[in-house]
Amino acid sequence: MAFTRRNLMAAGAAGAATLAARRAGAQAAARWQFATPYADTNFHTRNVKAFVEDIQKATNGALQVQLHTNGSLLPMPQIKRGVQQGQVQLGEILISAYGNEDPFFELDGVPLLAPSFEAAVKLAAAAKPFVEARFQRTGLAMLYNVPWPPGGFYSNAPIESLDALKGTRFRTFNTMTNRFATLVGANPTLVQAAEVPQAFATGVINGMVTSAATGVDTQAWDYCKVFTPVNFSYTNNVVFVGRRALEALPAAQRAAVMEAAKAAQSRGLEMARASEKEAQDTLVARGLKLEQPSQALRDGLNRISATMTEEWATKAGEDGRKLLDAYKAA
Repeated sequence: MAFTRRNLMAAGAAGAATLAARRAGAQAAARWQFATPYADTNFHTRNVKAFVEDIQKATNGALQVQLHTNGSLLPMPQIKRGVQQGQVQLGEILISAYGNEDPFFELDGVPLLAPSFEAAVKLAAAAKPFVEARFQRTGLAMLYNVPWPPGGFYSNAPIESLDALKGTRFRTFNTMTNRFATLVGANPTLVQAAEVPQAFATGVINGMVTSAATGVDTQAWDYCKVFTPVNFSYTNNVVFVGRRALEALPAAQRAAVMEAAKAAQSRGLEMARASEKEAQDTLVARGLKLEQPSQALRDGLNRISATMTEEWATKAGEDGRKLLDAYKAA
């Protein structure tokens, strides 16, 4: 075939069309991996599944997300780094579990700093710009956050005051629960949620503070007799994405991800509210005794809260003071 100008132009056009088709095919075949640490029955996981379904529906399947629950792909301590390194594109973590990286990550773990869902939402809103900036500096983008229902004590005997925790082997899951255990004279022991039943069964721990939802997930009735709700904290789970992966998507798909995240945040908060009563009812139905906190226990927790709030503000510096002032003003 003679290489005429017309032939060369046609070949160039065909090549460009082939390249465009390949790019479109690559976009259509985009597949993200999503690592989450909690059981399929947990309301956070159910919310995540709805989030994934919303993304896939809004993109007509052009963006596929494979979800790995219950720490099956990565345990929670490795999820944030896994997203940073591109091992997975999406992750969910308990943000306060990463408090050793930055004090702003552990704020919502301060006992009784936010004593209600309403206060927890205000605290998270005040902290959001600080947390987002820290995520962005490490190549991540926050998508949404959802609080856990408030924590309570799990024990085999009533807890009349904080003195009852002295000498116990107390399960911790972030820097704040570790500090709390130390302040009350307990022995802090780091245990991930999925490992709680075995830790109780083997005597590694004999007490903990966590949500009723986690108690249901771990079948607390098999290892404890008493649950004492104290609104200990409303810690937040954060769902986030690698910025490189997000920015590689076509604009319409990026918008679909962000819209699905907005819906997940709103839906997750309602699920958290509903989960508090549902989970407590389940604990009672399965045999745990629900003990309301005594005044002595409340007073002790308030003293600990004041101490830990001041400690956090000292660590967080000027920005920390600004955040607390904004939260109090709200």
